[in-house]
Amino acid sequence: MTATQAPILVTGAGGFTGLALTRALVAKGHPVRALARKPGQVPELERAGAEVIQGDIRDPRMIRRSVEGRGVVFHLAAVFRRAGVPDALYREVHVDATRHLIEAAAAAGVRRFVHCSTVGVHGDVADGPADEDAPMAPGDIYQRTKLEGEAAARATAARTGLALTVVRPGPIYGPADRRLLKLIGGVARRRFLLLGSGKPHFQMVYVDDLVEGLRLAAETPEAVGRTYILTGEEAPTLRELVQEIAAIARVPAPRVRLPVWPFWLAGALCEAVCVPFGVEPPIYRRRVKFFTNNRWFDISRARTELGFAPRMPLREGLRRTLDSYRTLGWV
Repeated sequence: MTATQAPILVTGAGGFTGLALTRALVAKGHPVRALARKPGQVPELERAGAEVIQGDIRDPRMIRRSVEGRGVVFHLAAVFRRAGVPDALYREVHVDATRHLIEAAAAAGVRRFVHCSTVGVHGDVADGPADEDAPMAPGDIYQRTKLEGEAAARATAARTGLALTVVRPGPIYGPADRRLLKLIGGVARRRFLLLGSGKPHFQMVYVDDLVEGLRLAAETPEAVGRTYILTGEEAPTLRELVQEIAAIARVPAPRVRLPVWPFWLAGALCEAVCVPFGVEPPIYRRRVKFFTNNRWFDISRARTELGFAPRMPLREGLRRTLDSYRTLGWV
């Protein structure tokens, strides 16, 4: 993949990973077309040097327009969990839009398609580390439709002849990321409660390492038809991770560990009361699962077949992330 051979489309370009990928590809000289859903995401992508199309991934006409003249597609668009989102929307974006995008890409002559899924399709890993062939056990509508999206992507690519690679990133972190703000910022502010034993593993991937893995998935000939887990090398337990964050933040690590079950019941009650009214519950059962689900993965396939080699040590990645939170006034 070179600048002259592969004009690129990035869907979900306004998100944390999509913006990082767009910036990296533009820096390497690739002409990038960025698909963003929210108008507010457009200026940042334009400053990054991308051609921006603002629209909805579910719009067939917009899809056809976005793939015109592209050589490679990175499909990162997704619906993230929040209160009041109907199940149908997850399926429309993760499954139906994926199918339509691959059909349009094949018709437009796209050469390579990288589909971004999630390690969440494996659910709670009972006996880690888990590889790409580990059992599937999605635990919520987001994870179930991401798994369905993988199946739709493979079937549509096989039918149309498009060269497809599926990647499953672990939890993504890095400067200015908001999804792990409650964890990293919470520990730094001494407002984080550790539920349960703290023994489940929580294996993350630094955003720059993930961007490199995505690039390798598009460039490696042997990656066609394959699926890859992309995470960092280090797989600390939650207790170890919290202690590491506390050490970086120079605060005492939380010592009190509370039982899980009262928070699980409280989450169920909050969801029953809040979700029907589209109100964000103060506590979810899925947030409680954060403390009980084991996320521990084997990246041997990506290392061997792609040459994927995460470079960011966990401690340094956490330090950079926390520094960004402080600069932005979030902590």
